[in-house]
Amino acid sequence: MISSAKAFAPGNISCIFKIHEDRNPKKMGSLGLGFTLNAGVTVEASLSSKNEVYFNNKSINLPTIENVIKKLSHTQKIKITIASELPLGSGFGLSGASVLATAYALNSLLDLRSTNIGLAKIAHVAEVENQTGLGDVTNQYLGGFLLKLLPSSEFTAEKIPLNDISVYYRYFGKISTREILSSKEMKQSINTSASEALDRIKELLAQDSKAIKFSELITISKNFAQKSGLLTNKRVIAAIKEIEKRGGHASMIMLGNAVFSDIPFAKSCKLEISNTPVHLL
Repeated sequence: MISSAKAFAPGNISCIFKIHEDRNPKKMGSLGLGFTLNAGVTVEASLSSKNEVYFNNKSINLPTIENVIKKLSHTQKIKITIASELPLGSGFGLSGASVLATAYALNSLLDLRSTNIGLAKIAHVAEVENQTGLGDVTNQYLGGFLLKLLPSSEFTAEKIPLNDISVYYRYFGKISTREILSSKEMKQSINTSASEALDRIKELLAQDSKAIKFSELITISKNFAQKSGLLTNKRVIAAIKEIEKRGGHASMIMLGNAVFSDIPFAKSCKLEISNTPVHLL
């Protein structure tokens, strides 16, 4: 048996999401629009005397990771070391990326010989059960700029031909995904607004999918953020207005008090939209 195994999973920016509820966590998920990034998480799994998880060298409690360790390692104790240049809890889907990469690394470390789709489904269920995400794992499994018109639990999405495009972001603070997902009124508002946004995107793709522009999708995403009631943070709103004054396009990253844009802006960081999905290193 090897002593350790590593896997990479990309970060994911969710632009629009619609909640698909189901009592069975295997069938619960989301529809929506989002894209994976050239940055994400690198996870190393190794045997240990106890289960322990570290994020950027700091011990951390991540129930999603613990869930997957229990499901895959059985009696063996595992150390999971996660490294990322992106911040946790800011809308980059790092919970999903971490749990997905953990599943891949454990599969290799323990020679479980599970299928990749099987591992992805285990990671998706862990996210749903812990209310940390609904659709990130699907995007991170597939990679690219994706439109999900079926629940994410089906791992089916339409790829939009936008890749290797620069995207700029600034992070202001965390939003609790769990709090949003537990509010009946908020979920209804999100789903109504998301349906309108996804219908508009389908219209654009029907006209000419190859001609669709990143700027158009950002504008639709911002409208969704406003109408859903999610866009309330003053600093996020101010940043978006400043970007638009300079001729750019910007929206809120779902779910985080963070902004993404197609042009550089004050204190922003640069990333790239990438087609690279989760993989072993």
